[in-house]
Amino acid sequence: MTGFIPALFWAPPLGIKSAVIANIIVMTLVLGSTFAILASGMALIYGVGRIINLAHTAFLMVAAYGIWFLTSMQHWNLTQAVAVTVVGTGLLGVLTYRFLLNRIREHQAAVLLMTVALGMAIQELTVPLFGSFPQTPPLLMRGSTLILGIPVRDQYILTLGIAIGALILLWLLLSKTKMGIAIRATAQDPEVANLMGVSISKILMITVGIGTALAAVAGILLPPLEGGLSQYMWLPPLMMVLVVVILGGLGSLKGTYIAAFFVGLIEAIVMIVWPTHMYLSQAFAMAAMVIVLIVRPQGMFGTLFEEEKL
Repeated sequence: MTGFIPALFWAPPLGIKSAVIANIIVMTLVLGSTFAILASGMALIYGVGRIINLAHTAFLMVAAYGIWFLTSMQHWNLTQAVAVTVVGTGLLGVLTYRFLLNRIREHQAAVLLMTVALGMAIQELTVPLFGSFPQTPPLLMRGSTLILGIPVRDQYILTLGIAIGALILLWLLLSKTKMGIAIRATAQDPEVANLMGVSISKILMITVGIGTALAAVAGILLPPLEGGLSQYMWLPPLMMVLVVVILGGLGSLKGTYIAAFFVGLIEAIVMIVWPTHMYLSQAFAMAAMVIVLIVRPQGMFGTLFEEEKL
C-alpha cells in the first residue's frame, strides 16, 4: 500500500530507536488488522466454495466510493452511510454469485476470467459515475491520542478496533451459530453436508455475501489511511491480499490472520525505516512469500493438494 500515510515517527520523550520500534508496532497492528479483514473475506470464499475471486478488492473500491458519495454528495449521516454501504456491497456480492459465478464455479479458469472482467468493469464504471479526478474519502475520526509517547491518529485506533471487532464477529459466526456450522461443514465436505440437508448453493451465496461485506468494511477503513480514491485503487490491495492468502495457506483463516500481520510488519518496517522507498514494500512482501513457499509450498498453515489420479 504505497500511499499509506504513517503517523509521526517519534516524540521527544522517547529515544529515536524506541520511537521507531513503537511506530513499527502501531503501524503493524493497523496495517495487519486491515489486511486481515480484507484477506479473510477472500480466504473464506475460497475455503468454502473454492472460488478465487480476483474482483474481491474491486468491491472494496465500490464501498469506498459508496461511503464517499453518501457522505460528501448526499450528506448522509456517517453511521447510516456505513451501514448502507456494507449491506449494499454484501448484497452486490450475493447478486454477483447468483447471476455470474454460480453456474461456472466448478470451472476455476472461467471463474478467474469472470472475476477479472468484473473487476475491470467496476474500474471503468467509476469514471462516468464519479468522475476521473481523485476524491478524498471521509475520515471516521479526527485528532490523535498519545500511545507509548507517540501521537497516533484516532483514525488508526478506530481502524484497529473495528477490524478486530469484525474478525471476532466472524469467528463467533463460524464457531457458535448453526449457519457457521453449515459453512464449515460445506468447506470440509460439501457432498456430506448436502446429504445432511445443507443447501450448498445457499451456503455459498451467503458466504460470498459475508466475504464481500468484509471487503466493504476494509473499503471504509483503508482509503482514509492511504489518502484518496481512484479508479485503479483496487489493484495494489489485490496484490497484497493475494500475498496474504497464499502465504497463510489457501482457505486457512488462521493462516490468513497470521500472514496479514506478518505482511503488515514488513510494510511497516519499510515505511518507517525506509520512507523514501515505500513503493518497495510490496516487492519485499512478495519476496517473503516466495521464500516461504520454497520452504513450505502449501503456505504457513495450508495443506498440500493431492495429485489428481487418472
